[in-house]
Amino acid sequence: MIDNYQKIMVGIDGSVESTKAFDKAVATALRNKAELVLVNIIDLRAYQSLASYGSAILAEDTHKGAENLINDFANEAKAAGVEKVKTRVEFGSPKVMLGQTIPNEEQADLIVLGATGLSYVERLFIGSVAQYIINRAPCDTLIVRA
Repeated sequence: MIDNYQKIMVGIDGSVESTKAFDKAVATALRNKAELVLVNIIDLRAYQSLASYGSAILAEDTHKGAENLINDFANEAKAAGVEKVKTRVEFGSPKVMLGQTIPNEEQADLIVLGATGLSYVERLFIGSVAQYIINRAPCDTLIVRA
């Protein structure tokens, strides 16, 4: 990776590994005087089975919680000295949103993600989000392990 980034996107899900990814992204943003885009994707598959139980209300509550989480990280990045911080909370497939849609929309030149993943069996059948993004991202990708 060339250390000359203008816009760094980091996936935040509240896990230990995404917090480590955030720390790496902040350090890289400071070193490059880059903009930091903090992203949380709410996986729509979680609501498909809840359609008859008021999934719209659950989705709204989840969205509010995600916004609070991402805003806390934004405040921390600003306190660390990152001048430009943008937040996004979206519904969709984490693989597609983090690996293609948002990096293209934001013109990110680096994606930083925690290596949080699924169990071995789930990865075997459907693959991890991180692996998908590594294979399809339109820019450099850094996967961080806790």
